[in-house]
Amino acid sequence: MGHYFEENPQTAHNRKEISFRFSSVNYTFVTDSNLFSKDKVDTGTQILLDAVVKHGTGKKVLDLGCGYGVVGVVLNRTLGCDVDACDVNRRAVETSVSNAQRNNAKVRAVVSDGFEQLMDQYDDIVLNPPIRAGKAVIYRLFEESCEHLNAGGHLWIVIRKQHGALSAQKKLEEIFSEVKLVDRDKGFHVYMATR
Repeated sequence: MGHYFEENPQTAHNRKEISFRFSSVNYTFVTDSNLFSKDKVDTGTQILLDAVVKHGTGKKVLDLGCGYGVVGVVLNRTLGCDVDACDVNRRAVETSVSNAQRNNAKVRAVVSDGFEQLMDQYDDIVLNPPIRAGKAVIYRLFEESCEHLNAGGHLWIVIRKQHGALSAQKKLEEIFSEVKLVDRDKGFHVYMATR
């Protein structure tokens, strides 16, 4: 069995359609095998979206580790921001592109291991870290995110307390000029780290 953070999953497709309601808007997403939280939009992503929408974003946003595209689609439709998306998983990117079209969202998605294929700077980067990939990968994404933010830009992350929220906060504080805990719900912490 493959993992959602693999570049080219070899397992057979197992597509299914799921529904998601956010801010009074109904969305439909197709998911597939080897994609994170394929049976429903996970609680962490919902809490992250709530926090980001509540505080707002700049014009140019990156959905880092986009999975099947929920964050990018919802932020584009809700806030009207210009959204790029990337994931190391080719199947995730293909599904994300399809879901953006299905939900009338404008999202540009590329296959990229972190920022390998991305040259742009962003006002906001939104990340639900790939916990199973390990701290080394997650902390690299934090560091690369800081390098790709405009001055005053934000990295938004959601992480469960039991999955290392406090150590993640400490790492963010080493990299960013300011780190705020902007929401805490159901064991999840949402941090906004400012460059």
